[in-house]
Amino acid sequence: LEAPDIDIDFCKDHRGDVMQYVKDTYGEANVAQIGTFGTLAARAAIKDVGRVLGIPLGRVVQITGMVPEELKITIGSALEKSAELKMTYDGDPEIREMLDLAMKIEGLARNVGTHAAAVVIGDKPLTEYVPLCRVAGKDDIITQWSMYDVEHAGLLKMDFLGLRNLTILRITEDIIKQTTGKVIDLYKIPLDDQATFALLSRGETKGVFQLESGGIRDLLKRMKPNHFRDIIATLALYRPGPLEGGMVDEYVDVKLGRKQAQYLHAVLKDILEETHGVMVYQEQVMRILNRLGGIELAKAYTCIKAISKKNEELIGSNHEQFIAGAVERGLRQSDAASLWNMITKFAGYGFNKSHSTAYALIAYQTAYLKAHYGVEFMAALLTGDIPGRNFVRKDSLVEHLEDCDRMEIEVVAPSLNTSFVAFTVKGNQIFFGLSAIKGCGGSAAEAIVRAREAAGDFKDIFDFAERVETSSCNRAAMEHLIKAGAMDCFGANRRQLMETVERAIGAGQARQADNRSGQQNLFGAFGESEGDAELDATADMPKVEEFEERAKLTMEKEVLGFY
Repeated sequence: LEAPDIDIDFCKDHRGDVMQYVKDTYGEANVAQIGTFGTLAARAAIKDVGRVLGIPLGRVVQITGMVPEELKITIGSALEKSAELKMTYDGDPEIREMLDLAMKIEGLARNVGTHAAAVVIGDKPLTEYVPLCRVAGKDDIITQWSMYDVEHAGLLKMDFLGLRNLTILRITEDIIKQTTGKVIDLYKIPLDDQATFALLSRGETKGVFQLESGGIRDLLKRMKPNHFRDIIATLALYRPGPLEGGMVDEYVDVKLGRKQAQYLHAVLKDILEETHGVMVYQEQVMRILNRLGGIELAKAYTCIKAISKKNEELIGSNHEQFIAGAVERGLRQSDAASLWNMITKFAGYGFNKSHSTAYALIAYQTAYLKAHYGVEFMAALLTGDIPGRNFVRKDSLVEHLEDCDRMEIEVVAPSLNTSFVAFTVKGNQIFFGLSAIKGCGGSAAEAIVRAREAAGDFKDIFDFAERVETSSCNRAAMEHLIKAGAMDCFGANRRQLMETVERAIGAGQARQADNRSGQQNLFGAFGESEGDAELDATADMPKVEEFEERAKLTMEKEVLGFY
């Protein structure tokens, strides 16, 4: 197939849009999503049979609880490993019937689903290649073969992944343009920027794509990356296999000059020098199998897949060819055997370099923006964290606020007269986004900003209730704004505001009704401003003391997620 020039901006936010783009590009008949088939594992088979036989749910749950917690365990092996299950099987005819029937359906397909990301694309209508079906209740057309069968048939399977970080990069670009007038092209930034590598070497990578975790930050501080290939390697190496197998330590020690890399053959030096003598990528293993062992590249790919899947028959068929080819190219038999053992050990850990490189580029772009446009980047990052906040445990938005504090960036508390819908930037300050307040979602925040931009700052809670419709910002949202401190700009304390909400809403709704019916304020006819009338309304706010500090903090934690 001839790959089209896909517009990255188009792919950032919605997978559905990408799917439509693919269909428009290749033709709807040539594109389908990959079907998935849920199989009946041991517990699922027991539960389904128990339901059909009418056995009480509590008893079925009791039996499934006797199945050992082991990945891909079968009912047969569970009977061997669990004495309690075996005793129940032997002593209870009803349970024995249930388990015998469950063993007969175990492993069969239970339900049809849609793969989260995989799409199959053909050069002709897919009905010529693969059976298709529709998903009940959806418009999706999926393959009746699983992804492995689709691959074995030689069809092109592609995974489309949506990365929130691409949206964050775009938001950062927009904020930079708004605040500085500069237009940043992230595909033209230098890949040898010293400030970026200094940031990576310090491990200051909170919010940097793929480099956020504590473990990977420690690795960056140990490795001291100074080249783009170090980022590619970091993403490929930071996995359980390489970490436990000593590959990471080897890479770091050779990179920092603590030891010398050892190469059994000049071909190995040529292939592994970029990763300091360590087999990191699948492509490296393929090239070794090809250039040193004489195995065709297509077979080399099949071979590393066989190693990772522990397909002994396929591994053995390549073993002899590799030894013979390596000896023919100058390696001793013992060295060739030793190298083969290394390959079988590390090929299972090997990571796809092209995948790691694409992710490394996004990681580098993110780090570059954090190093050079820290305020704008942090504002974009905070904005990107607004959806899906849970307000229960410490969420990522709170962590990024702490990072702002470390970077000496002031995050200004939310205020109805200075905050916008999302987080915004002015100088070295970030103004808290109204939509990040619990209960003040996008529509409420947008209505507030729209009213402020139309007629200026809000004077008091009555002015606010009059100008912002309760259909957009209801009582609960107003109370949440007070708890967050967003109405502190009115001069009244938060307890006064809380006790005035109901009266303000009533007055605001009455004024809105008058405006809709065309009635004019009586005092307005004599030239008195509406603001003066509202001052009279606020003068008799209840004379109450402010909430205690602990109560205020509890309210802030409730609606902001932090104190």
